[in-house]
Amino acid sequence: MSFPDRALWPTRFRARGLPVALVNVAGGAPGRTEQKRPAGHFPMDGPTSFPNSAGSPATIAVTKRTWGAFPSTDLERQLRARGVTQVVIAGIATGTGVEATARQAYEAGFNVTLAIDAMTDMCAEAHDNSIEYIFPRLGETGTTQEIIDLLDRRST
Repeated sequence: MSFPDRALWPTRFRARGLPVALVNVAGGAPGRTEQKRPAGHFPMDGPTSFPNSAGSPATIAVTKRTWGAFPSTDLERQLRARGVTQVVIAGIATGTGVEATARQAYEAGFNVTLAIDAMTDMCAEAHDNSIEYIFPRLGETGTTQEIIDLLDRRST
């Protein structure tokens, strides 16, 4: 899978004064401990480096300990404090972390947009299932370029 230019969209968001959040992962979620993490790794040049690759720090940085970015962090509070009503989500583990975060954002009342070319999963079936069946129910989906194009049209 080839990822879009990682510096493109954080730069465009920042240029319009929009916050960019970086969600790091630390450890696993509490619960089942007998289940090992799958072998293998995600591409190192994948979307995990989007927010900081533009040369400036993320507006919001949180470290999650659950699949989704909301329950174990203060991400929602930080977004609401900035008046955010819509989130654009990308990342690794499409079928788990990205999907959980999208569901939580939707349930919290945010408008959700998913950059489908800026996410990946070690399990192709999980990735495809999320993109085809789950994400269209949670919000809008599009490529990074389509999202940038909409952002450009709204700011002119």
